[in-house]
Amino acid sequence: MKKLQILALLGAIAMPSRALFSEDQSANPPPAAPESPEQRDARMAWWREARFGMFVHWGLYSALAGNWDGKPQGANGNMEWMQNRVGVDTKTYSDAALPKFQPVPGFAKAWAKLAKQAGCQYVVFTTKHHEGFALHDSKFSDFDAGDKLNRDLVKEITEALRAEGIRVGFYHSVIDWHHPDYDFNKAKGLPYPAEAAKLATEPRDHTRYIDFLHNQIEELTKNYGQIDILWWDFSSQEFQGDDAWRSTDLIKKVRSNQPGIIMNNRLFRIPEAGFTGPGTGDVVNRLDPQYGDFVTPEQHIPPTGLPGVDWETCMTLNTTWGYNEHDTSWKSSSEIIRNLIDIASKGGNYLLNIGPKGDGTIPEETVTRLIEVGKWMEVNGRAIYGTTATLLTQLPWGRCTTKKHKDGTTLYLHVFDWPKEGELLVPGLQNKVQSARLLANGKKLEFKKTAAGVEIELPEKAPDPNATVIKLEIIGAPKVAAPNPAA
Repeated sequence: MKKLQILALLGAIAMPSRALFSEDQSANPPPAAPESPEQRDARMAWWREARFGMFVHWGLYSALAGNWDGKPQGANGNMEWMQNRVGVDTKTYSDAALPKFQPVPGFAKAWAKLAKQAGCQYVVFTTKHHEGFALHDSKFSDFDAGDKLNRDLVKEITEALRAEGIRVGFYHSVIDWHHPDYDFNKAKGLPYPAEAAKLATEPRDHTRYIDFLHNQIEELTKNYGQIDILWWDFSSQEFQGDDAWRSTDLIKKVRSNQPGIIMNNRLFRIPEAGFTGPGTGDVVNRLDPQYGDFVTPEQHIPPTGLPGVDWETCMTLNTTWGYNEHDTSWKSSSEIIRNLIDIASKGGNYLLNIGPKGDGTIPEETVTRLIEVGKWMEVNGRAIYGTTATLLTQLPWGRCTTKKHKDGTTLYLHVFDWPKEGELLVPGLQNKVQSARLLANGKKLEFKKTAAGVEIELPEKAPDPNATVIKLEIIGAPKVAAPNPAA
């Protein structure tokens, strides 16, 4: 798989072996012209409309299935960090995991089909996680799928996604526990396996690692057609940005190769990039576009969203990103649906993770839930895709998403808790109402204006126990009276 392998081996006689991982980086891409707000809106338009994406964590850790040396490593937590969890060096780790990492033919097509069935508009998958194993065929490393499996898994996955009409996103870790020049001593606040650190006796040149990082990103953004998202992971407050990753040049390189790409904010860990601290919940509605395109709250939904910035909640289906056969703490399909609604009602996207097994097959618990979500989306997707945040935030019965159009606004009322009295109050809504209907079947519902807002007459029982959607057409932009504290 390596056309340059013989030349590289000859070169190794005259230089340290780790130099094989670097390449002359003297020619950086020219600075791009500043992007206008209108250009940015056009580039971000599809992502803002998509609302729902699938995250896929898959690598050598998947083959270990939550076990090390024949022993379970817990029923919850991040199993994609297995090497760090057990503290071993790369050789010990890869010797255990690589023989078990054997993707079956057609795994990628199954992923793409499931994503489409679920109603996901894009898929972001791990091209390389912290363990350093690349899923593409890289000429800058032999720790990749090309050398170890004689396959380019990135190519297989991207082709399968495009065949289903799904947008393609690459997750790429800037942390690397395998590369001999990744300087874990400088990388304060970032994880590194304990035994690997003990065995690292040679001095490290982190600039060579940065060259390697840039070279692999060059491959990924040049060799696989149009890439829609690049999802970086991750930096600490002590080690981030240009000092850690030469991030400004890295972003320029990516945008030069993929002008329409959308990137997250995790090359940096500063307030201007949407972070106020080291935790995954330390996010804020502040983002200078030079640091990324969207903010990334993890495993939680901000109570009021992140007004004024683009944001995406990434979340697991159970408690781990990578596959763990011992983790049975699965979210129900109803919880997933309601999370999606909640996020869309606050103007965000939902990136829901799956963790395939080492052979690429997807756990049945995952498949069942995503198919159920897809059935709900098939009926109610209009109330999610292309919607925006709403002024109707104090809703005791559920959530509301919004679509503006030429003559007024469509309010999609997502009812979680069906009123026993048969009347739904939309509190404080001042607009004239044109119509109210059940979204699923178009059935008309009676309504009336009151001093408290708009009351809608409902059937005795909820048509959908997960979330029943009512389509309310109003004149003009929504006007909502402030709640009366004395009420």
